[in-house]
Amino acid sequence: MKVCYVTSECVPFAKTGGLADVSGALPPALAELGCEVKLFMPLYGSIPVQEHGFVFAQDLRDLPVRIGGRTVHVNVWYGTLPDSDVEVYLVDHPPLYHRGSLYTDDPDEDERFLVLQHAAFAIMQRYAWAPDVIHANDWQAGLMPVFLRSSYGWDSLFSGTASLLSIHNIGYQGLFGAHSVHRAGLADDLFRDGGPLSHNGAFSFLKAGLLYADTVSTVSETYAHEIQSERHGAGLDAVLRTRGPDLFGIRNGIDTTAWNPATDPLIAQNYTAATLDGKRPNKIALLERFGLPFDPEMPVLGVISRLTGQKGFDLLQPVLGPLMQEERVQLVVLGSGDRTIEEFFGWAQRAFPERVGVYIGYSDPLAHQIEAGADAFLMPSHYEPCGLNQMYSLAYGTVPIVHRTGGLADTVHDWHEMGGHGNGFSFWDATPHALHTTIRRALSLWRTPAAWREVQRRGMEADYSWSGSAEKYLDLYWRSVHRHRGV
Repeated sequence: MKVCYVTSECVPFAKTGGLADVSGALPPALAELGCEVKLFMPLYGSIPVQEHGFVFAQDLRDLPVRIGGRTVHVNVWYGTLPDSDVEVYLVDHPPLYHRGSLYTDDPDEDERFLVLQHAAFAIMQRYAWAPDVIHANDWQAGLMPVFLRSSYGWDSLFSGTASLLSIHNIGYQGLFGAHSVHRAGLADDLFRDGGPLSHNGAFSFLKAGLLYADTVSTVSETYAHEIQSERHGAGLDAVLRTRGPDLFGIRNGIDTTAWNPATDPLIAQNYTAATLDGKRPNKIALLERFGLPFDPEMPVLGVISRLTGQKGFDLLQPVLGPLMQEERVQLVVLGSGDRTIEEFFGWAQRAFPERVGVYIGYSDPLAHQIEAGADAFLMPSHYEPCGLNQMYSLAYGTVPIVHRTGGLADTVHDWHEMGGHGNGFSFWDATPHALHTTIRRALSLWRTPAAWREVQRRGMEADYSWSGSAEKYLDLYWRSVHRHRGV
């Protein structure tokens, strides 16, 4: 199986969110299953190409790409993903990609990712490499299925190529004005009068991809159902319902090499499900890192998150004060984002200086230390397409407390609801009261050490690696190919 994988970000080269983690982990897992994978992404100014072992592709120098009736010349750097045979092609065009951030609100934001997509086709043509499937990710690659049928439909190289579009967050849709249709090199009649490219008067890269792709996937089974509803579909629910038979949810995996408490070099003491006493030195070290006192009779709640409205901290704000007054509990927080949420956690730190520690920003070592040292992990997201931190928490025996949505619903199963066979705690209603009572249920169980050890072990003994998910993607690639070829 030959796979063209197009993404706007990928670890370890460039990252803003979970898409980068998926892009850095799924292609190597596919390669281990025998796939030949080539990954295409922009060369942002923040990527130190030589440090990552990339070389300048002389045979792709000044590669012409047609954009909006004119020709743009790009260069390409070639390398591989670490510890894998996955080939990586970085599309190099400094006027578009050397900016202060990966994504912008600049008027040529559409052009930045049109160039990426057309360049991917041009590179494949130059090497006469015909993929079995193009795996496009999010709106930034959303037109790959459209171009495959239209702009490059004449090229017999791609006659057998199918397409899969993956939605990592339906809220980001790539909406642009009518001028972008011309930039893309697509026919105006596909946009006029509510055509397939049009979405409420805008040109939507994501909607177009949803309509043209052979199959569509998203990052958890529950999220695949949720986005077909008006509540969670962000205005595309009707389109998604029309693609219902071709829409599949495949849960993301985690990097079980980097996130493994038995071998993690960033934590105070390694441990396993059989040696859970090793969490205690990590808890002591974590509290010391935040300048908080250690009390063996006091559980620690952890938070690692972007501090945005999606993440549900509005549910925590009304109940944190009462919770601190009712329960002997500590809280450590790592994250940054909306000023109002940062100020809320700042207030909590001042109001409860012996029990709340806050780090505004991001630190990978500290994230590992929170996962290893906290007793429970708070993740009350209003919606969560998949989520990774709840799986890190399960792997580290740090019991997750989550809102039952998206990937959180697929990975965290309530201890009480499952009759003592769950791996965490969850609540249905996105209300402060539901969060409050669920936290208190968890704290009550924490005071029963034998039961708490059991819920920890249930989380730690499950498999959250990419191997099973990669096999599902391979099955979906074959489904895409068979659908495309009329089998």
